[in-house]
Amino acid sequence: MITAALVGVFGVAGALLRFAIDSWFAHHSSIRSVRTAGHAALHWPWATLVVNVAGCFIIGLAHGLTARLGLGAEWQVGLATGLAGGLTTFSSWTTATIRLLSEARFGSAALNVAVNLGFGFAAAAAGIALAA
Repeated sequence: MITAALVGVFGVAGALLRFAIDSWFAHHSSIRSVRTAGHAALHWPWATLVVNVAGCFIIGLAHGLTARLGLGAEWQVGLATGLAGGLTTFSSWTTATIRLLSEARFGSAALNVAVNLGFGFAAAAAGIALAA
């Protein structure tokens, strides 16, 4: 029962944090857009990148920190499944990549995949290393 409560509480916190990050980028459109030579500003999924990399870091940190602090497995599940799960978004990442492909922005789509995966792995590794 405690595990479900922690997942729920942290899940709400993660979802609200994601909403805040999405809203911040939406209100700072100059940051979420990129200019190409001679073309109008094009949307880039910065908020999705930020939340996904942050979630990878949180999961990596939760993996090691909960054991190091002597917290039970329910805390790791709460932080990883709840907080990181509520914060991150695989569906938005894949949809953004499909949108870039449909706009014939093949380099941007490939970069979106590479940056999310590369930074995600690095963030998870950093979280694990920091917790060690």
